Amino acid sequence: MPNFLPTITMLFTLLTFSVPAQTGKNMTENKNPLLCDPQSGICEIPGISSVTDIRAVNTTPKPVRIVYFTDPICSSCWGIEPQLRKLKLEYGDDLEIEYRMGGLLPDWSYNSGGISKPSDVAHHWDEVSVHYDMPIDGDVWLEDPLDSSYPPSIAFKAAEIQDSRKALLFMRIIREMVFLQKKNITRWEHLEVAAVASGLDPVQMKKDMEGKARDLFQEDLKMGRSMGVRGFPTMFFFDAQNNRELVYGSKPYATYEAALLKLHPASVRNNYDRSSEGLFAHYSSLTAREYSEVSGTPRTEAEKILQSYTERGFLDRLDTKNGSLWRVRR
Repeated sequence: MPNFLPTITMLFTLLTFSVPAQTGKNMTENKNPLLCDPQSGICEIPGISSVTDIRAVNTTPKPVRIVYFTDPICSSCWGIEPQLRKLKLEYGDDLEIEYRMGGLLPDWSYNSGGISKPSDVAHHWDEVSVHYDMPIDGDVWLEDPLDSSYPPSIAFKAAEIQDSRKALLFMRIIREMVFLQKKNITRWEHLEVAAVASGLDPVQMKKDMEGKARDLFQEDLKMGRSMGVRGFPTMFFFDAQNNRELVYGSKPYATYEAALLKLHPASVRNNYDRSSEGLFAHYSSLTAREYSEVSGTPRTEAEKILQSYTERGFLDRLDTKNGSLWRVRR
């Protein structure tokens, strides 16, 4: 196998999968944003009204603009990474994705949905990991729990000030940190590492986090409220004529593709390189689920293929109690 290309183009892709039945009472009585409902695929904020009909004009040069409301610690958002990566690979020429931070966890000054403290989230995250077939280790809520999702959200806005493409890589890295490595990404020490790994200036990031990025984050929250966003992931698709399609929650790949094609029927799937070399030239890391979806490889074979490249020295494998991640070996 040839050497993997070191340059990473952060693209987003989308997967097709069926949603299994819910397990556990805490998944059916969701009144807390951290208790994401796998059946609906939503991390929902209590007390927010339904999505309104407010529209936002597509001002990008591409035919379709996606306004994506998310949060760095939204487990359902991590669960749809395979779908987003596939969508971008197949239709990246026709769409632009704009990330907006949702403010999933302001603090712990509430008690709802059977959860009142960080340790209550641990088991739920382990269950969600199995549901989405994406590695998540809920023990971060036992070992080094987060007190808010605001700091990493503001850090992402600070990253965007420097470079929007590098900011997407930064988001991926901090999500891997919290979901797989059990790192509290509210801590500057971890955000700084992620900034450096993304090619960002950590000094400038910290400065912006204390200033302009806070204002940008507040603008995201205001925009979310004005558009009636009550949970994550929420995606608004807009075309040049301001027609809109909404996809709320984690959905199969066909749902996202259908929203795009309804607004821009002329879109044609890109014939991208589905080889291991080609995929790892786009992404520095992939889970088995992601690899399966973007390569078209059966899920039962994906992990075997990735492991073979690990044994041959091309990839490093990061194991968690709920699955693994493969990275290009440097």
